[in-house]
Amino acid sequence: MVLCFLLLSQGAAADIFRPAYLELSQLDAERYEVLWRVPALPDNRRLAARLVFPKNTERVGESRSAIINNAWEERYEIKAAGGLTDQEITIDGILGGATDVIVRIERLDGTTQLERLQPAEPRFTVTASPGPGEVALAYFLLGVEHILGGIDHLLFVLALLLLVSNLRRLVLTITAFTVAHSITLVCATLGWIRLPGPPVEAVIALSIVFVAAEVIHEQQGRASITARSPWIVAFGFGLLHGLGFAGALQEIGLPDTAIPVALLMFNVGVEAGQLLFVGGVVISATLLSRVAQVPSALVKRVVSYGIGSIAAFWTIERVAAFIP
Repeated sequence: MVLCFLLLSQGAAADIFRPAYLELSQLDAERYEVLWRVPALPDNRRLAARLVFPKNTERVGESRSAIINNAWEERYEIKAAGGLTDQEITIDGILGGATDVIVRIERLDGTTQLERLQPAEPRFTVTASPGPGEVALAYFLLGVEHILGGIDHLLFVLALLLLVSNLRRLVLTITAFTVAHSITLVCATLGWIRLPGPPVEAVIALSIVFVAAEVIHEQQGRASITARSPWIVAFGFGLLHGLGFAGALQEIGLPDTAIPVALLMFNVGVEAGQLLFVGGVVISATLLSRVAQVPSALVKRVVSYGIGSIAAFWTIERVAAFIP
């Protein structure tokens, strides 16, 4: 189990959601403005990934490149005879299989097409304007994928599960966390709250350390308000985690004509992914207690120390990243 936590800490720099990003903004029936952003390597080298447009496409004018926020950005215009609808675009050398690519296409009518490309399938087809159902499904799936890929958010939920001793308190705690991060997700995404991302990410990691420590204290008989009323802590830290979710959603963007639907379904997707994780943990814990007959107190202690250690590493790493 300890080995698994060490592997997690190596493979996950927590929930640093840094996919490559392609944005196509339609200017008229045949012209598009292209924004292509890929994460920069530590030495600011550019990753070997390029866009392959259909044969009916040509560049118009010169491209502009710069390093912005640790990512290479390139902007230019293209002209596609007859438009790009029903045409296929490929990412050649999709970052060496290292990350996904978020694609956003803004059409003239204000509608948006969203795609998430994975290394195994680095291509997509430009579609006509979607209906509300397609927008809802796309953002729901993005929400599910984001929470299941957000290791720090999942570890926080896992620490809460270790702290809660009965079903009623578990429901109250998860509900409080859900309500809190839903509030800040909406407020931050709509621009009503603006906080710098790096400090927020550092405090999110620190919140995991705090809850993991409270689990240990509870086992030692040093029960605090966190153990007696975990929903209070879940609500308070949930506000911070909502800002983390909003950072991912702002990276993707919202369709101008369906902001309420997209925002709602992204949040519903986050909750669905969270419930899947909680269900998986409960089933795994039940099987472990019945098959392996491992003392629950020992499992809780080992897991708590593992969660706290990983989160402490993330805290130090994130603080070091924004302190000169």
